[in-house]
Amino acid sequence: MISIAQNRALYVRHRALPGKRDELRQVWEKYARAYLEAADVQIAYFYCYDDNDPDTVVAFQLCTDQAGIDEFVRQGWFADYQAESAALVAAPSEFRTVIPIWTKGVAV
Repeated sequence: MISIAQNRALYVRHRALPGKRDELRQVWEKYARAYLEAADVQIAYFYCYDDNDPDTVVAFQLCTDQAGIDEFVRQGWFADYQAESAALVAAPSEFRTVIPIWTKGVAV
């Protein structure tokens, strides 16, 4: 069992160009999905459409520790993912690392 004090979460907000949100998701699926399905360091991962903004994506991942987040962005495919998705976003993505204090439904 991992201490909750070790867990880290990564919150990412992407603002797609108008009408490009589904294309942005296709790029995510091309590069990230298979890695995330197989990675043990990601306890949970959520790829979400913002219900109030048709051009926004929010992704949230809970990792075993900070190294898990660092490992995610150091993957060989990550630079290609960023390069390909750059043509689909209206602004730089917002990245926030957070420390979960309490969770429900996820064993931490």
